[in-house]
Amino acid sequence: MAIYIPNLFFILLLLSLFSSANAGTVTYDFDISWLHANPDGAAVRPVMGINGQWPIPPITATKGDRVIVNVKNSLGNETTSLHFHGLYMNGSSHMDGPVGVTQCAIVPGSSFVYNFTVDQPGTYWYHSHNRGQYPDGIRGPLIVHDSNSPHKGLYDEEIVLTFSDWYHDLMNGLINSFLSLSNPGGAEPVPKSALMNDTQNLTVSIQPGKTYLFRMINMGAFTAQYVWFEDHTMQIVEVDGVYTEPMEASMIYMTAAQRYSVLVRAKNDSNANFAIVGSMDQDLFDQIPERLNPNVTGWLVYDDKKEKRAPKLVDAFEPFDDFNLVPYDKGEIFDHVDHSITLDLKMDTLDDGANYAFFNDVTYVSPKVPTLYTVLSTGPNATDPAIYGSNTNQIILEPNEVVEIILNNNDPGKHPFHLHGHNFQLVSRSADEAGPYVENGEAKPAIPMKRDTVLVRPNGNLVLRFRADNPGVWLFHCHIEWHVISGLIATFVESPLLIQSQFSKNLHNLPQSHIQACVSSNTPMRGNAAGNTLDYADLKGENRSPGPLPSGFTARGIVALVFSCMAAAVGCAAIGWYGMGDLKG
Repeated sequence: MAIYIPNLFFILLLLSLFSSANAGTVTYDFDISWLHANPDGAAVRPVMGINGQWPIPPITATKGDRVIVNVKNSLGNETTSLHFHGLYMNGSSHMDGPVGVTQCAIVPGSSFVYNFTVDQPGTYWYHSHNRGQYPDGIRGPLIVHDSNSPHKGLYDEEIVLTFSDWYHDLMNGLINSFLSLSNPGGAEPVPKSALMNDTQNLTVSIQPGKTYLFRMINMGAFTAQYVWFEDHTMQIVEVDGVYTEPMEASMIYMTAAQRYSVLVRAKNDSNANFAIVGSMDQDLFDQIPERLNPNVTGWLVYDDKKEKRAPKLVDAFEPFDDFNLVPYDKGEIFDHVDHSITLDLKMDTLDDGANYAFFNDVTYVSPKVPTLYTVLSTGPNATDPAIYGSNTNQIILEPNEVVEIILNNNDPGKHPFHLHGHNFQLVSRSADEAGPYVENGEAKPAIPMKRDTVLVRPNGNLVLRFRADNPGVWLFHCHIEWHVISGLIATFVESPLLIQSQFSKNLHNLPQSHIQACVSSNTPMRGNAAGNTLDYADLKGENRSPGPLPSGFTARGIVALVFSCMAAAVGCAAIGWYGMGDLKG
C-alpha cells in the first residue's frame, strides 16, 4: 500500500500557519523618567526608571510573538534609546536600537515605537544604547518563553536573577573623568558595590525536592561576576539564548552582558538556608578601594525562621569553562570560511590626553548620519565601505558568506565581546598571554559552543565564526561600557543592497518614529557619514577622533607638560601679583 508523504514545502507551510495562529502581540508603554533609589543602602542617587518605578519592569513574550514597545522620553535633560540585547531582529534591523547606527536619539518630550517579532526563545535583556547611559538604571530582563523547550520537563518553576555592578555617581560625570587628561592610563571607574535583582540580601523562597530553572543575567557596566549556589550544583542548559546539553557546574563566570540558565535541585529537607553568591572579578580593577565589598549575597530560603548564614570562604575561583558547552542542536563547525577579518585590539592615548580603545588603530566615533540611513540613501554606493566614515571600523559582508573574526587582544585586560544580529561559534580561545593568533593546525571543536557574548583573555586571542544570513547594520563591540565609550566598536554592514530591498529602496518607508526622531534631534538622514549627498567620496566635516600624540610624547609626558605649564602660569601670576603689591615694613 502506498503511503502519501507531504512535500517539505507543504509541511513548512502548515507549521508556519500553526505558529502564526498561536502567536500573539504583547505591548508595553514605557515612560522613561528620573527617580531616586538606594539599592545598596549606601547612597540615594538619581536613576532612570520606567512608569515611575525602578527597578524597571521585565519584558516577557513567547516565541513567535510580536512585541511593541512604545517609548516616551520624559527625562528632560537626556536623549535615549532601547536595544534588545541578543535578539537577532531578522528583517527588522531598524529596530535594533543603537543611536547613530540604526536610529536617531529619542529627544526629551518625544516618543518612539519599537515593533518586531521574536522568533527565538531564551534569556535576554534590554538596555539603553546611547551615550553610556544604561548603568544609570535603564536595563532589565527580557525573557522569551518556549512551549517546545527541550528542557521544559526538567524543572518545576523558573526564577530570574540579575547581577550588576553599581555606581553612586551619574554616568555623565564619570565619563568626563574617565575620558580626560587626568586619566591618561584609561583606568575604569570602580563600582561602589554589587547588586542581585537590583538589591542586596535577596531572599528566594524554595521548596524541598523541587527543581528550579534560574535565568541569570549580568546587566553590569563593567565587572564580570563569579556566581555559585552554596552546597548546590548547577546544570547549565542555556547560554545567551542557545539551548545546551546539560552540564554540571559548581561555579560560573558571567561577563557583562552574558546570560546563563541553570537547573538547581533543592534539597529534600528544610534544615538550613543557603547563600547565593555573586563576586565581582577584581582583576578588572586598576586599584581596589580599601572599603570595597566585591560580593553580593542572597539566599535560597527553605525556612524563613532559620538563620541566613554568611557564605563560606572559597579557596579559589574555579569556574566552569564555557568553551566546553555543547549546543543542543549539535550545529557543526563552519569548516569553510569565505571572509576572514582580523581585529587587533589596543588601548592608547591621543593628543587630547585621554585614553581610547582601538581596532586596527581606529577608535570608533559615531557618524553624523546613522549608518543604516547611509545604507538606505546611497543606492549602489552602499557597497563602498569608505562612505561610512573614517572612524566607524566598517566592514561590508556579502549575503550568506561564512565570516571569521580573528581577535587579537593586545591589552592586559579581559574583554567580553558581543555581536548584534547574530550569535557565533567560538572556534578557538587562547590562554592568557598567548599573543596574537597563529594558525598551527590544532584541532578545532567539531560542535563548537555558540553564544552572542564571549570573553577574550588578557593578551590572548579568540576566533569566532558566523553566517551572514541577516541583512542589517550590526555592531561588534566590547560590552564593558567604558570601552564602548572609548571606541572599542566595529560596524558590520551586512548585505547592504538587500537592506535597501527591505525598504523598497526608499528611506521614507521607514516607520514614522524613525523620521521624527531625526527631525527632532536635528540629525541628517541622507548621504555618507559626513552627510554629503552630492559626493559620497567627500567626507569633509565628518566626526573624527582626536589626533595621535606627537612623535616622542607619551601619555604621562603630555600630562606632565600640561600641568607644568599650568604650574608655571600660576607661579608667574603669583610673582606679578606680589611684585605689584604695596611694600610694608
